[in-house]
Amino acid sequence: MKKWNCLPALFCCLSMLVCPGFSREPSRLRKEFSDPPQRFWPRPLWFWNNTRVTAEGAREQMLQAREKSRYGGFGILPFGKRFAPPYLSEEYFALYGAALEQAKALGLTLSLYDEYGFPSGSAGSRNSSDVSLFSQRWPDLTIKRLDKAEWQVQSPERLRADLPPGSLAALVAMNTETGARLELSDRVRQGRLEWQAPEGRWKVMAFVCVKDGDPICDYLDPEAADRFIEITHQAYYERFRDHFGTTIDSTFFDEPTLYRAQGRTWTDKFNEKFKARHGFDPRPYYPALWYDIGPDTQAARNYLFGFRSELYATAFTRRIQDWCTAHGITATGHQDQEEVVNPVSVSGDLMKCFQYLDIPGIDKIGGDRPAERFYKVVSSAAYNWDKALVMSETYGAMGDLPWDEIYTVAMEQYTKGINQLIPHAVWYDDTRVTFKPELSWRSPLYAERLPEFNTYLARLNLLLQNDAAHLADIAVLYPIATLQGSHSLDGPLGNYKGGVAVPEADYVDVGELLATSLGRDYTFLHPEVLEQKCRVEGRQLVLPNRIHPGRFSVLVLPGHRTIGWNSLQKIRAFYEQGGCVIATGQLPVRSAEFGHDRDVAEAVAALFGDNPATSASPAGTRRSRRGGLAIRLKALNATNLRQALDLAPSDADVFFPPETALRYIHKVDGGGHLYFFANLDPRLAGSIVTLRGRHKLEAWDPHSGRIRPAESRHFQRKGAPFTEVRLSLPYRRSLFLKTASPQP
Repeated sequence: MKKWNCLPALFCCLSMLVCPGFSREPSRLRKEFSDPPQRFWPRPLWFWNNTRVTAEGAREQMLQAREKSRYGGFGILPFGKRFAPPYLSEEYFALYGAALEQAKALGLTLSLYDEYGFPSGSAGSRNSSDVSLFSQRWPDLTIKRLDKAEWQVQSPERLRADLPPGSLAALVAMNTETGARLELSDRVRQGRLEWQAPEGRWKVMAFVCVKDGDPICDYLDPEAADRFIEITHQAYYERFRDHFGTTIDSTFFDEPTLYRAQGRTWTDKFNEKFKARHGFDPRPYYPALWYDIGPDTQAARNYLFGFRSELYATAFTRRIQDWCTAHGITATGHQDQEEVVNPVSVSGDLMKCFQYLDIPGIDKIGGDRPAERFYKVVSSAAYNWDKALVMSETYGAMGDLPWDEIYTVAMEQYTKGINQLIPHAVWYDDTRVTFKPELSWRSPLYAERLPEFNTYLARLNLLLQNDAAHLADIAVLYPIATLQGSHSLDGPLGNYKGGVAVPEADYVDVGELLATSLGRDYTFLHPEVLEQKCRVEGRQLVLPNRIHPGRFSVLVLPGHRTIGWNSLQKIRAFYEQGGCVIATGQLPVRSAEFGHDRDVAEAVAALFGDNPATSASPAGTRRSRRGGLAIRLKALNATNLRQALDLAPSDADVFFPPETALRYIHKVDGGGHLYFFANLDPRLAGSIVTLRGRHKLEAWDPHSGRIRPAESRHFQRKGAPFTEVRLSLPYRRSLFLKTASPQP
């Protein structure tokens, strides 16, 4: 079942993207926590679905949504073949303008959804009229696909072959016995290859870039993104520029992905741009996209798939972001199939695709798709590239959820770094709801409690939608080098599910053990960020960001077969200076760069001992001269991981006794500390939590809006101060602990 996306929530200050930290004006903040201002109320996705929408009907629904449900705005999504007036017609813009004027009158804000149906990029080809306005105007800028044709030849045969139609990307002969490769593009004359095979058996492969036939824009081509922006965003701006930056505060793109074009999304300018970026010809390495080509395989795949992800991030996402920045609004959006462990043929790189976006996003949808296991990947992308907000479209296609489950999903999202929950959805015609739930004032299941729930979300937004820093002691290396190095096109799982399973990829399991079993927050660290931004300072790995500066005392190395050589050098330096490195599974044996496999093997041996590739190697601990720890787990489980973390030289920022972990997030700004706790374990009625530092705290209850002193005790351990708080927190309840501020 397809997913359906939502729109970003409200921002208090467009110039800063977010409100100031939670320490702002204490007396005012206490009052606002009791009764959150409208700008913090959630904004649902509002489907204008399969019917003629009128200005009168739109105005009335907007009023009812505010008055009866405490919704603070909308994201309008035209949907379905029977929607009228025609998308992007003058009648349509007149209707949209009427909605804008009503929003302005009611103090609501709108987020500009950039499509008719979804996914973004066609201006109407799916879940709509099935007519792509984009492809009608720019057919040559639609999405491209990489195809492969093959011939077998053995010396002394002479190969004569007509190449398949399309733009020739590479023509490579590979010796099937030795792996030797020859690039033959210069042997082609008028579309025909004639080649005398040298000694041996050869597979000759022609790689051609062709139009896929999908009428969506080429996500790897910035010109295509610019034309898509022209037909959508710019068309709204030309008519409603006075509303941009005020009533319209953001835009939202929906489900662009690389699994289209049979999972072989490509672009005809790939080689030219690759050579300009990396300084060498990529063509001899194209066979690695499908086959093992020997020792160069993992590095070749990292260069090729990695560059495709870079094109994706810069050609589509960044062009939209740049346009939004120039026009006074922010940008958000999310990928499709975020729940795939191996993202290479789906989002390419689920962290990097958000590098240039104001607000990274994800969605939580029905159909047994465990997005909750990937919330931290997306929120970590925000922390890596210093973004304050993280969005989620939530509850789509999940059926008529009970209220307990609705609250549970929200608590898990906010403890894992999401701070813009976008409810899915309100339907203009509630007799034609395509995917339940229908979260509106008209629903007998939800109408009565919607104001209470939306007030709860508004309180979470009030305290967590800010530029206070996320704080965690543990970094987990995001294993994109391994995922890319193990990936190949046309894999057995199919492009929609990632194509190729990567058995050594345990990073999601590691993250879930930390967050849900051990009660230890963490940040996934992208290798590029580790290599380019992080530095070693004493026993800490430091990420010098402005909003989210990181100081990590522990680096977890999840299962890796392939790793960047520069990443490994940084990890080894961290260990040698006294840091703690914990390996949870397969240790690296290949480099993501050419020529460094031996260096990787030697560095891994220096860290963890000899024979690192042997799964039966004994687990153990090694120490550097300055007290660094390198720990390899015998098996990945909660007990082993907890024991390894207990060996780390520094005390945990937040600590729970075994088997009593709550979910939490910790943020800090110049005015103090904020902890958000949620109990998602039916076996618990609360926990004793130990916080590093001496804190005078208050308990802020987001369910009721009440504030009271928090009972705590202070103590010293090894000369350092700690605060212990006994939290009585029933199942499916949440609570803030906040640094107490002087009251008027």
